[in-house]
Amino acid sequence: MTITMSFAMRGTNISDVEVSVVSTKGFWILVHKKEYFLSFEKYPWFYNARIAEIMNVELLRQHHLRWQDLDVDLELESLEHPEQYPLCFS
Repeated sequence: MTITMSFAMRGTNISDVEVSVVSTKGFWILVHKKEYFLSFEKYPWFYNARIAEIMNVELLRQHHLRWQDLDVDLELESLEHPEQYPLCFS
């Protein structure tokens, strides 16, 4: 029996979500070829997170971001239209 595997073309991004830059102010995330900036001020759950925890993000059902290590979930709609989703935290 022969097993063959096919891979995406070299250099092609096969992920729908990617953290691209982490700074002291927040981080940039690329989802469906669109970038969003998540500031630590507006998204304090990430402030004390390790970079590996921020980078470990999944896109579920094409509209739901999940950081399993941090127990954080965000809908893409809340990044697209933050004025419609006021954040409350204590």
